[in-house]
Amino acid sequence: MDFTAAEFAPHEGGTTLTGHLDRSVTERPDATAITFVDYEASKDGLTTSLTISELHRRVHAVAAWTAHRCDPGERVAILAPQGIEYVIGFLGAIRAGAIAVPLFHPDMPGQEGRLDAVLDDCEPACVLTTKDAFDRVREVIRQRGTRAPRECLAVDTIQEEWSAEPLSPHAAPDDVAYLQYTSGSTRVPAGVRITHANVVANARQALSAYFGERVEGGATVSWLPLFHDMGLVLSVAAPVVGGIKSVLLDPAAFLRQPGRWLRQLAANPRCITAAPNFAFDYTATRVTDREKAWTRLDRVVAMINGSEPVLPSTVERFNRAFESCGLRPEAHRCSFGLAEATVFVATSPAGTVPRSVRFDRDALGTGTAVTADDGAPSSTLVSCGNPLGQRVAIVDPESHRPLSDASVGEIWVNGPNIGQGYWNWDGAASAEVFRARLHEPGELPEAGWLRTGDLGVRYDGELFVTGRIKDLIILDGRNHYPQDLEQTVEERSEVRKHHTAAFSVSVDGTERVVIAAEYSRSLPPERRFPSETETALRKDIANAHGVSPHELLLLEPDTVPHTSSGKVARRECRRRYLDGELSSEKAND
Repeated sequence: MDFTAAEFAPHEGGTTLTGHLDRSVTERPDATAITFVDYEASKDGLTTSLTISELHRRVHAVAAWTAHRCDPGERVAILAPQGIEYVIGFLGAIRAGAIAVPLFHPDMPGQEGRLDAVLDDCEPACVLTTKDAFDRVREVIRQRGTRAPRECLAVDTIQEEWSAEPLSPHAAPDDVAYLQYTSGSTRVPAGVRITHANVVANARQALSAYFGERVEGGATVSWLPLFHDMGLVLSVAAPVVGGIKSVLLDPAAFLRQPGRWLRQLAANPRCITAAPNFAFDYTATRVTDREKAWTRLDRVVAMINGSEPVLPSTVERFNRAFESCGLRPEAHRCSFGLAEATVFVATSPAGTVPRSVRFDRDALGTGTAVTADDGAPSSTLVSCGNPLGQRVAIVDPESHRPLSDASVGEIWVNGPNIGQGYWNWDGAASAEVFRARLHEPGELPEAGWLRTGDLGVRYDGELFVTGRIKDLIILDGRNHYPQDLEQTVEERSEVRKHHTAAFSVSVDGTERVVIAAEYSRSLPPERRFPSETETALRKDIANAHGVSPHELLLLEPDTVPHTSSGKVARRECRRRYLDGELSSEKAND
């Protein structure tokens, strides 16, 4: 009923991230702890590094300052750009016994409303930022009036003498270390209460899953935002717990030139990295042959593909694009995770090429996974393998009974990495998500399960994720996964990849589907033929899915809303559609 995984043996050591940092500073003080490659300062990347002892000293100083101004358990928001100071601020806050809230620079495009909502929810007592961002951050928090935090510190201006100040003992393992706010792809962002024990456990699980038994000498390389779960665990928690180097880039540096990401992978042997599915597609299409000629990827341990549905076409395209660089297909590790479980849950087996299976689409829509016959409508899914150090069960979301193999149900997770609930949520509402109970559990634990809200199936002993419960489209009694409809639309060259949203609306009491798709950036307005494109798309959708959209919107680039982690925000797109904020191009052909 659950996914069998190798037993996970916790390593000896600290029970908090900063406890592990204490241990590392006594064992390897002069080793490099973190490197930031700044492509704003130099087109070739200006490199700044800290040794473990330097990082430890600066974290201690921020912790001492914070402890003098915040009581244990008060929230400390990190409003800073990507970089070493962000990491120092985060670790300093939790070492002080405060609850860190990893956020972002206030001027991050498209996130103004989210920042206000999060600050209203967590009510931080202090804010940590950098000297370059200080004036802007102070201006933003002052606008909050009586709700403004008491203090604001630029962590790169703190006086050296703070590093000699005594600190109280480390927080207890079960104390909340930080609030990880969700991306808001299916709801208003909510802050997951992650304890010290949760994040250390998940860091160990990830290190074991991706490095195996040999963590020493490894490194992590990442451009993922540090305020996101995957970026925080990959670039901060896992390196601190494993005692390995973290190499950071800014997300904007990657988006401008994705070859920079690959350059850092080549420069850091035995590294792991991670990115959402769209980034692998983006990199495969943007990196030139000239860049490939001097890029070696044969020493990359793992390229983790997660955070959104993994497309088999993306895996194949990326592996083929960088085969000449020595990239091993088995280095591509397809994974599943979520903020409520700290981040990591399951990944494809080490040493194997990601496995794809063509499932019968109609059978999948009725809740059963069977392989598709030749020519039959199908959905090809990529395996996310198995968990490590935790359990996964496929459960009927109504009866809460575990389901048999090949049955589609809600993915439930049980393990030491499961968060404690949502900040400011009613206890019963939080318990419904984080402390669910199985009916007729058999050999599984009865209590302590996380309801992920994701649908999946166990097939041939591996986990396949099929979609989100809240995104499921039900038409005439048949289930349709929005990503299937979106993928069909994006097969047309006129449509921009990863910028399509399918959702349902009620029309005269009947559920109908609406699809909003952006034109490709490379398609100039004079080469757009809206009527012809819509007719062709409707035909493609009818042939592949037996569905006739109520409305098919062809939109300008950058119109379909996305979450801060880059996922299509289908519910927000639906709201904008219902509010009349989306308009399709209806020009004469």
